[in-house]
Amino acid sequence: MQQHSPQKFAEFLLNGDQQRAIELLRQIAEHTPRYRLYNELLTPAMRYIGELWERNDITVAEEHLATAVCDFVLAQYHYSPGNSAVGRHSVNHKAMFSCLEGEQHALGLKMVSGLFEEKGWQSRFMGADLPLEYTVDTARKWMPDVIGLSVSIAYNLPNLKTYVEALENLNYGPTVVVGGRLAEKYDLRPYCSDKTVIIKDVEELHSWLSVYSTGEKQNARY
Repeated sequence: MQQHSPQKFAEFLLNGDQQRAIELLRQIAEHTPRYRLYNELLTPAMRYIGELWERNDITVAEEHLATAVCDFVLAQYHYSPGNSAVGRHSVNHKAMFSCLEGEQHALGLKMVSGLFEEKGWQSRFMGADLPLEYTVDTARKWMPDVIGLSVSIAYNLPNLKTYVEALENLNYGPTVVVGGRLAEKYDLRPYCSDKTVIIKDVEELHSWLSVYSTGEKQNARY
């Protein structure tokens, strides 16, 4: 993958150029595994856009436009003809994904959901800002093997601990996986249990998921 690709992709997103963003993504996807595409193109591009926003080089409106375009492009890629991640459940595993209440950035979690589907899992992407009571209720009814949580805002860390405790205490014993922007930068272990799986990036998730999918769940802790 060319080094300048994430910045070029970000430029298309900021310009609202859906077609060129899709073309660039598909061009790279032809010779790049999905997890690397996410880790080396989409994630760096959105991180770059976030940095521009933090420096006031772009407005909130421009950041929202870029996020909306990226969401659209990701959906187009995910449901494109011939995509192996769509409509195929080859393993008897289920996973659900949601952001903590107050967390609005769900693109990364949508990518994660796609990676699980690529491995043949049944996946439910619950989106942003899901209160704990609905997270627990959905998990209790659907009984996913894995529950993925995303946290990107530091003041939500105490809330993360509440979510993890409630979900890991469900009587059927799901595995809780925690990721998001804060997982890359900080030690989240004080807000989780010894059982919680903390994932720092898409590549690490890919490795963990490969181990889990081969039935070695017990040894798949990070």
